[in-house]
Amino acid sequence: MNVEKIMQDLTAKHPGEKEFLQAVDEVLESIVEVYNSNPQFEKAKIIERLVEPDRIFTFKVVWVDDKGEVQVNIGYRVQFNGAIGPYKGGLRFHPNVNLSMLKFLGFEQIFKNSLTSLPMGGGKGGSDFNPQGKSDAEIMRFCQAFMLELWRVIGPDTDVPAGDVGVGGREIGFLYGMYKKLAREHTGVLTGKGMTWGGSLVRPEATGFGALYFVQHMLDKAGKELKGKRVAISGFGNVAWGAATKTTQLGGKVVAISGPDGVVEIPNGMNEKMIDYMLDLRASNKNIVAPFATEFPECKFIAGKKAWHIKCDIALPCAFQNELNGDDAKELLANGTWAVAEVSNMGCTPEAIKAFQEAKILFAPGKAVNAGGVATSGLEMTQNAMHINWTAEEVDSKLHGIMKNIHHACVEHGVEKDGYINYVKGANIAGFMKVAKAMLEEGII
Repeated sequence: MNVEKIMQDLTAKHPGEKEFLQAVDEVLESIVEVYNSNPQFEKAKIIERLVEPDRIFTFKVVWVDDKGEVQVNIGYRVQFNGAIGPYKGGLRFHPNVNLSMLKFLGFEQIFKNSLTSLPMGGGKGGSDFNPQGKSDAEIMRFCQAFMLELWRVIGPDTDVPAGDVGVGGREIGFLYGMYKKLAREHTGVLTGKGMTWGGSLVRPEATGFGALYFVQHMLDKAGKELKGKRVAISGFGNVAWGAATKTTQLGGKVVAISGPDGVVEIPNGMNEKMIDYMLDLRASNKNIVAPFATEFPECKFIAGKKAWHIKCDIALPCAFQNELNGDDAKELLANGTWAVAEVSNMGCTPEAIKAFQEAKILFAPGKAVNAGGVATSGLEMTQNAMHINWTAEEVDSKLHGIMKNIHHACVEHGVEKDGYINYVKGANIAGFMKVAKAMLEEGII
């Protein structure tokens, strides 16, 4: 495999899709050695087939706001690769959503889902609809209009969307209600459902909880522990809330959370009241973190700064792709940070990752660290198919086991000659090999 040639061809074919091209380049650079040692992959053109989605659906979403004005948004569903199971991946509602973003997320989802060892392919979808400031009635009308276009191409054994940025329990409820009316059946076609109609316990916390289970195993492997360590977290949404909750439960000190307006320094670490207040911040729809420092005067708000401005041992990007750049990495390293784990998808830029790896600090990619969310979605699918409900303890135990196995797979494929564990390489190889073998065995389709 000639990575440079493949990337040149892909860039010419998909110009301007920077997030997607970045994600593909990272994976190809990691797997080139194992790929070239398996000539059957080249013969079957596995990479050329893997980097193109199976299909993409694009559609307009027409709805009426509370003023009676007609609004038009764009909806997408990218069904990227279904070699090992039904397409699985979230729906994202955000004004910045575009095809490049969803292709990058869908491509990453292939390997993330593969790492869980559950039978799920990779997909992603969403819309440029902005839920901020919208009423419940407007959210409902948009979700119903969105599902009116999507419902024919999804199903419990075809494509199972979930929530993502801008799509929480409220949105999943409205989407599922419309799907049920159109399909005239109760199925496990969406995950993240409410507990009274097919949802799984622990799902809201799963991404953040799973991330800390992975971090815990990473630290154990390095002979370190989380207890008493200073942890900086970006964001204050559902994922950040789950990460802050589990960090605190495991004895870590969350000393920073951030938003678009700046960072809040928490000198003594978060407590239960502060963690609960994160939910109030998210529900306010103001998308700012400054009120946290007003609510808790012992904290300090610093406008215009990121979470990485606060001295920490462990950094957890939990907000958006490429949120931690090369300059941020330099600041973290200068402040003595020795572990970084992406809880957001592709949370670090290539420059930041290179800096962390050259410094030989612990670094793990989102496709491994944040796989707990989709893993628990997979467990929800299983419960729906079997028409049963597991207890929170059962789900959490299964989640912990999955994250332990993901960490083991990353180590197995990521140890370099000097003993440094390249978790990026390990995660990409482990995820790729399962999908590639399935594609070989299923023939040229």
